[in-house]
Amino acid sequence: MNKRKSQIPYLLFMSVLFFLPVSLFPTIMVVGGLTYEHTAAPGEEYTGEILLQNYSKEPEEVKIYQTDYFFYADQRVLYGDPGKLPRSNASWITYTPKRVIVPPEQTAKLFYTVQVPTDPTLKGTYWSVFMIEGIPKESPESIASDPEQIGMGIQQAFRYAVQMITHIGKTGKKSIQFIGTRLLKVDQKQQILELDVENTGDLMVRATLWTELYGLDGQYVSKFEAGTLRIYPGTSVRFKVDLTSVPKSNYMAMVVVDCGGESVFGANINLVLKQ
Repeated sequence: MNKRKSQIPYLLFMSVLFFLPVSLFPTIMVVGGLTYEHTAAPGEEYTGEILLQNYSKEPEEVKIYQTDYFFYADQRVLYGDPGKLPRSNASWITYTPKRVIVPPEQTAKLFYTVQVPTDPTLKGTYWSVFMIEGIPKESPESIASDPEQIGMGIQQAFRYAVQMITHIGKTGKKSIQFIGTRLLKVDQKQQILELDVENTGDLMVRATLWTELYGLDGQYVSKFEAGTLRIYPGTSVRFKVDLTSVPKSNYMAMVVVDCGGESVFGANINLVLKQ
């Protein structure tokens, strides 16, 4: 019985070796970035294109489909059925092709049209995602597949999530809320301040967070930046501030989130950095 169990990992390992491709890197690239952002009024239509570049010396097959997209500060990411979320614009979008074979060292284009509904109640930001996914030649999905060569195994495929964002004119408001704060000690060395921020407004924001530390006597200590993150309405993100270099003591921290323009939000917290 023990002998039989010991054979299972070996068989799985052999199947991985057999089906892994020679190159583990995608040969198709999305040219021009993974975010397409437009401002439009209710009833307005706009068009665009996404360029796919094949860098290999062989044709590459690609399929394109839509999903909704949502994420949380605890690292959960949801790619749901298109058009189900209240702020999804997936149903506004038509596109072609759904599947394409990109010739060797050449490009192909994905054409899309966005028809914004004539709904006066629309405001703020709406979004969804194009999934652009490679189809391995060994896959039953592939047009070029040989039925006699198809078998069970692990197949390597690339996939890009291209975010399609529509802002409704100058409508909507920016608003964020701090929903979680924790000070963590990592590997008994690093002191990391985690700050969870939720977008409670109608507009997508590019939020830049920094923290200023002060001693209990009010003396300024230092400023620590945590970068910039895109936050859609209703979604949340986690900023991390590395405080490892700060001497162990008690501090007052002023946390600032700058969402652009006059939309700046702040919070004060007390920190105890321990040995």
